[in-house]
Order: sequence, then C-alpha cells, then structure tokens
Amino acid sequence: MQKLSPKARAAKKKRDLAFAKTFARKRKKAENQRKRRKAIKEGKNIKGKDYDHKDRKFKSIKANRGNDGKGTKKE
Repeated sequence: MQKLSPKARAAKKKRDLAFAKTFARKRKKAENQRKRRKAIKEGKNIKGKDYDHKDRKFKSIKANRGNDGKGTKKE
C-alpha cells in the first residue's frame, strides 16, 4: 500500500471510486465475471489467475502484467 497522508488517501479513494464506477469499468468488470463463471463451470482451475484479453486465456496475475515482459511503452 502507498504511504499517503490522510488527506491524500481520502482524495485517492474518491478518485479510485469515481473511476471504478464509470460505464466502461462496469462493463469490463461484468465481462470478467462472466468469463470467470464460465471457466469455473467448465472445471478450469483459475484460482490466482486473471483473464488476459490479448491472449484470450487465464494467466497468473504476475504473467498478466506489463505486456508479457515487453513493458507498456509501445502498447
């Protein structure tokens, strides 16, 4: 967790909540929930994994960050 002053922490909380409630974020979250439910129904073990939209499969959280080790600068 970031070390923020109480005032900065409150401002960040407000910002993050506003972003999480945007239409696009709600749609993405709903899509991810559908994919997770479907994978569980199919008997896949997805514990500790996130859905990678580029590769269209579940990957470990670590592997699903930073454009497969190439960074996000050119993305």
